[in-house]
Amino acid sequence: MQWGIVFGAVLAYMSWAFFVARKARRLDIVDAAWGGAFIVAATVSLLIGPKGWLQFVTTGLVVLWGLRLSLHILSRLRRTKEDRRYVEMRRRWKGNEALNAYVRIFLVQAVLAMAISVAVVAVNFSAAVHIPVWIVAGIAVWVAGFLFEAIGDRQLKKHLLDPENKGKLMTSGLWRYTRHPNYFGEAVQWWGIYFIALGADCAWWTIISPLIITNLLLFVTGIPLTERYFEDKPGWKSYKRRTSAFFPLPPRK
Repeated sequence: MQWGIVFGAVLAYMSWAFFVARKARRLDIVDAAWGGAFIVAATVSLLIGPKGWLQFVTTGLVVLWGLRLSLHILSRLRRTKEDRRYVEMRRRWKGNEALNAYVRIFLVQAVLAMAISVAVVAVNFSAAVHIPVWIVAGIAVWVAGFLFEAIGDRQLKKHLLDPENKGKLMTSGLWRYTRHPNYFGEAVQWWGIYFIALGADCAWWTIISPLIITNLLLFVTGIPLTERYFEDKPGWKSYKRRTSAFFPLPPRK
């Protein structure tokens, strides 16, 4: 029953995001709404579950991540046109556009957000059994991932806003060691939440949270879709050869 309430809240939130996107005539609104779905899952489960310091801390971490991500993407949406990925999707669809958009994008993302949120929801519904070493390790891992993602995003934003960098790839800072520091940092944060869940004596299957987000970033909506756009960009092939796709590593010669 409690899990159903949380999913219902996430679904209602993403349905609201769908209507906002329809009104704005931009399907990429869903990218900004993505972080908010996790905030909803975390806060609703906190409100209806047993409350302790660990529940407040874990929820706070997820809210901080989701809020920063949503604000970062909203900032990008204000200065760009609709993401080309969604324009191409609409061209391929058959049948009612609104129904396709709701089912294929917003409903799917509601389900994915709920699945990834399993670890934080499990913590918020857990009994007061704690293993401090896992909790401390989880918080430390989360902080490292948060800083990595936030710094990577900030470096890229600064690069893109500089007129002198027009048409140039971002290859310095954290981007010198991985082609996607933001994706790496995001995945690391969810591994941190999973470690916290272990410390809260949650079931082992909460590992689906970091596994799903890591696989999405590596093989589905993250790296593959992003890099498809850069295939014909000057300097991309050499940058790709010398720079790790995901894990930060020294550049190859």
